[in-house]
Amino acid sequence: MNTLEILGNAPTQPPRRRLPPWLKRPMPEPDMMFTGKVIEDLRLETVCESAKCPNRTECWSQKTATFMILGNVCTRPCGFCSVPKGKTETLELDEPERVAEAAERLGLRYVVITSVTRDDLSDGGADHFANCIAAVRNRTGAQVEVLTPDFLGDRAAIQTVIDARPDVFNHNMETVPRLYHRVRRNAEYQRSLDLLRMIKEQAPDMPTKSGLMLGLGETVDELMSVCADLRAVGCEMITLGQYLQPSPIHLPVERYVPPEEFDEIGRMVRMLGFGMVASGPFVRSSYHAGEMADELAGAGPEHIDVG
Repeated sequence: MNTLEILGNAPTQPPRRRLPPWLKRPMPEPDMMFTGKVIEDLRLETVCESAKCPNRTECWSQKTATFMILGNVCTRPCGFCSVPKGKTETLELDEPERVAEAAERLGLRYVVITSVTRDDLSDGGADHFANCIAAVRNRTGAQVEVLTPDFLGDRAAIQTVIDARPDVFNHNMETVPRLYHRVRRNAEYQRSLDLLRMIKEQAPDMPTKSGLMLGLGETVDELMSVCADLRAVGCEMITLGQYLQPSPIHLPVERYVPPEEFDEIGRMVRMLGFGMVASGPFVRSSYHAGEMADELAGAGPEHIDVG
């Protein structure tokens, strides 16, 4: 039986089982206090903390973090995400300048900005994204990648972010269409594809990026179909990583995908024509994002081993 048959036909595994060996790695020497102090001083949120990212120790030790704007409460009940859901917070108009100051203090030359989903705001927070991009650029000159929600498909909101000219526009598909009702409740597969298509229609030179989680019950055929759809709308960069259950109340892991299968899937996805593919158990949307962008600007297609 080949690796693809193993991935596509593997039986469901019980939730919260002991992690396999490949998901255990030596902790890097932590020097996280500086990064943590900057985040605390400036009253900022990071997806590193809110999403319980397994790479936080490594990234914070290297004085990098992914900023999460628009508060720390999301309006959507996604089954995989540990960000709190409920009553949203008042928009903090000084947040763009605080993000820019954090980027300056950390010495970042590549800044990744994401957010909770704010369906309660008329523009979904698009103008706030644009203000953050401008503030970071004005203060640091750094490149900026945004990882946005779908803005409910509002073309004016999406155009607002496009007009702010992020260096990379990222929007994650997260999983295959069959699993959306469990994984991305209140999201729509076609709406996410249309967002990525619109970016290329309005700004053909703007690199687009998306990501998927593996281990939620998808098959290889379903996964490859999503990747083909992404290429059809011009997406150049893709991240593929292992879903990890953040708590017992979240969706269980259906399967832990071994590193060699991630390698094989990455090879198959690269054959679709992506300029940059990151495929591995520890891959996340913003993990080594600057390296991916640098590689895309050079010769491709390539694969970055960050898993």
